[in-house]
Amino acid sequence: MITAICAIALAIIHLFSGTLQFIRAKPRSRWLSFGSGVSVAYVFVHILPELSKAQITLQSSLTIGLAFLEHHVYLVALLGLAVFYGLERFANKSRQRNQKAGKGDVTALDVFWIHIASFAVYNALIGYLLVHREESSIKSLLFYSFAMALHFIVNDNGLRENHKQIYDRIGRWLLVAAIIVGWVIGIGTVIHQAAIAVLFAFLSGGIVLNVLKEELPEERESCFWAFALGAFGYAILLLAL
Repeated sequence: MITAICAIALAIIHLFSGTLQFIRAKPRSRWLSFGSGVSVAYVFVHILPELSKAQITLQSSLTIGLAFLEHHVYLVALLGLAVFYGLERFANKSRQRNQKAGKGDVTALDVFWIHIASFAVYNALIGYLLVHREESSIKSLLFYSFAMALHFIVNDNGLRENHKQIYDRIGRWLLVAAIIVGWVIGIGTVIHQAAIAVLFAFLSGGIVLNVLKEELPEERESCFWAFALGAFGYAILLLAL
């Protein structure tokens, strides 16, 4: 029941984050930088240490193929980062081509579908991991849900910038549905802890890239102090509790 509430809350936040006027401020809203910092803190303080422990405790019980992935979870994290970097470059190139052709500052329709399909899988994975996490306590669930809620707001802002109106009409609804679908699959399936570690590794790489692509470009005019406050404040909270 608690994971269901968290899944619904994440879906609602993803659906209505575009109505939050303060995150559309120019220069870039400090709240988006704060949310990015929280997301990165969760990856580096909570997920990656758990992955490191999982490598030690589970390696001996795995099949050869899965053992390789479990022993190299950081390669899986790197894969997640590379996949979403490629998707971002794909979308940016499409926007640039359309701008040169006088079709507006928006991606092509086929690029939109590829981008949204990829993020739908990403959101489904986040929904799935509401049920299956490295640590199954309520405290862990709440920390995870809070970090992902802020991460969704940051992602939503970036996707809307790339795809404009079609994202609001279609894209966000598909991403919201993906969260619920991922949670439903999680309720109905049980997988090995090592597989959970691999999924978390891929998610970690995706989170890091999706945060950095929003924060680093100069034209974003992001706020370092808000990012640092989110990152170190949430890191302290995770370590203290």
